[in-house]
Amino acid sequence: MAEAKAAGLAARSAALGLMACVMEEGQTFAQVLALRDGPLKGVAPQDRARAQRLALQVIRQMEPVDRLLEPLLRKEPPLAVMNILRLAVTELHDGAAAHGVVNAAVELARQGKRTTHMAGLINAVLRKIPAGAPLSGPPQRMPRWLRQPLVHAYGREAVTAIEAVQAVAPPLDITPRGTVLPEGEVLPTGSIRLRDAGQVSALPGYDSGDWWVQDAAAALAARMLAVVPAEKVLDLCAAPGGKTLQLAAAGADVTALDISEPRMARVAENLARTGLAARLVVADALHWTPDGLFDAVLLDAPCSATGTIRRHPELPFLKDGSELAELTALQAALLDRALGFLKPGGRLVFCTCSLLPDEGEAQLTAALARHPNLSVLPPALPGIDPAWITPEGGLRLRPDYWADKGGIDGFFMVSLKKGA
Repeated sequence: MAEAKAAGLAARSAALGLMACVMEEGQTFAQVLALRDGPLKGVAPQDRARAQRLALQVIRQMEPVDRLLEPLLRKEPPLAVMNILRLAVTELHDGAAAHGVVNAAVELARQGKRTTHMAGLINAVLRKIPAGAPLSGPPQRMPRWLRQPLVHAYGREAVTAIEAVQAVAPPLDITPRGTVLPEGEVLPTGSIRLRDAGQVSALPGYDSGDWWVQDAAAALAARMLAVVPAEKVLDLCAAPGGKTLQLAAAGADVTALDISEPRMARVAENLARTGLAARLVVADALHWTPDGLFDAVLLDAPCSATGTIRRHPELPFLKDGSELAELTALQAALLDRALGFLKPGGRLVFCTCSLLPDEGEAQLTAALARHPNLSVLPPALPGIDPAWITPEGGLRLRPDYWADKGGIDGFFMVSLKKGA
């Protein structure tokens, strides 16, 4: 019993540490998890996983949780105290036993120098909230800098539907390659969706490389490129490598390039696990020169990542939109550079995991104006809804698509053919 209590406190304490790094220091979860001396240092693997789940869920539901807490507080307490309350309410909402949640919250408060004097307040507030407490009102809204252009692009109803999907922890999608696969739902596009997957590396087929983790939306870009065996293909901005694995599994002669050496190390690990081969290059695509031209290029350009909020709920709150002008200029420069790597008659798929048309539809319009020899190859992929295809022939994916199945990441992608 004492060990279980200690484990529960360890996971909750680590979750609070993760939340503090995001809210106070402006770090993404990915950045915090990469820290050697971060809040997860020395935490057991099962507690690390629970801490991440708890912290992510608090961020996803922070606005509705704060609405529930507001009438119980005369004024908002310091952030460290507020986060203990948010964590406890999130657990109560998810049906955890009220007695254990309240006791743990009080103990966490007593352990912190900034919170110990408010342990009584935390106890009093939480005892007014029953287990399974409903969160009323709309789901968490995206900040104005992001929400406003999305309402303009897709309409208020669609944006509310996107926010509803983003408020729920997403399922795990995998791209199958072999025959040893975990049980899951086969999606119309061929990805497999797992509910409550648990520890990924313990699932059947992981060690043998029969599949890899990849959102169903992200998996469509490599399929859109439609490579054939022995084609010379370049995967630009390749890390963490899901698209590289797809291209290599299709039999292409793949060169994978990324500017980040640590991220490319992950690509190398995934190639080794799956027994696939690709030539790995760590370089800046804007200053790199290949030995020869390619039959096909896949450019997954750096972007705002606003299409991945269902997996990374902290992202919109760490940004204010001020980086968009620099990002869109970089995307255009990379697209032009990628076309220069392509043989006449070759194909290029450009994609961004963004919901913003400036990083998708507008990039396509501008590229066609800059390059009169470009033509659009309309997507011919199994499982996609024709309504997802834009008037110019791109593919616009949104989180509220397949909402009944758990949604998908937001993407824009288009296949372009270079004139002979």
